[in-house]
Amino acid sequence: MKPGPASPELVRLFLDYLLVEKGAAENTRLAYARDLNKFLDFLSQKKKNYQQIKPDDLSLFLEEQSRAGLSPRSLGRLVSALRGFFRFLLLDGYLTRNPTTALTTPRAWLNLPHFLTVAEVERLLSQPDEAKPQGKRDRAILELLYATGLRVSELAQLKMDQVNLEASFLLCRGKGGKERAVPFGGSACSALKRYLGEVRPLFLKGETAEVFLTRNGRPFTRQGIWKLLRQYAAMAGLEHKVSPHVLRHSFATHLLERGADLRSVQIMLGHSQITTTQIYTHLSRQWLREIYDRFHPRA
Repeated sequence: MKPGPASPELVRLFLDYLLVEKGAAENTRLAYARDLNKFLDFLSQKKKNYQQIKPDDLSLFLEEQSRAGLSPRSLGRLVSALRGFFRFLLLDGYLTRNPTTALTTPRAWLNLPHFLTVAEVERLLSQPDEAKPQGKRDRAILELLYATGLRVSELAQLKMDQVNLEASFLLCRGKGGKERAVPFGGSACSALKRYLGEVRPLFLKGETAEVFLTRNGRPFTRQGIWKLLRQYAAMAGLEHKVSPHVLRHSFATHLLERGADLRSVQIMLGHSQITTTQIYTHLSRQWLREIYDRFHPRA
């Protein structure tokens, strides 16, 4: 085992490794950096370095994070960050054993993601005032989020040359730079055509490739789309917090409820593993249970 630099330096090397050798998305690298900084704080409190860590230490760290309110999904990502980090240390010769081999990922479906009903989605989509230019733009944003299940970062980064209005398809570059083709329906296509034909030229200033622009001609940020969506959710009287990811959950759940196969939904969502998509089968079973309990005479 070769002597290693200090832990913060190793975290930086690991994040560079994710970018250069794994092609990890920037959002993934930022999330792993936050997770590993928490772990560095834990090491500092325990007065240990990474070479002294044992499986019990990792279990204690995860237990502390859980007690602090970290969700099962966030704990799962934290486990992935730790596994990747210690695997990197092992591969580069800084460790002779991997203390994360026995770590298990929390079952994310214990805390099922929230999704909207079809009626709630309709209420949400009807909120933008299409008599105004920004209303036409906002309607196109909401329609496309629900029609495609895109992540908010994927929508914000969507370029004009990635959209095919004639075929009602778009090419999306998702996590790790992977490209996938995603169809969208007539309602989203009509809203997008109105925005691109009537509004985007008004907002455009200079050469900007992104599809969705602010009135100042700048590309929409992820935060801008979040803010816009929350504003319309409040106008629609939706009680739960509505985020772009809630529309993504709604997209997948509504497809499965109407008979779409899991593999097709996996491809459209851009999940590398079908086990990630399987959470939506649990959502659909929950929906079936609610329907049964509500309508069966002997429920």
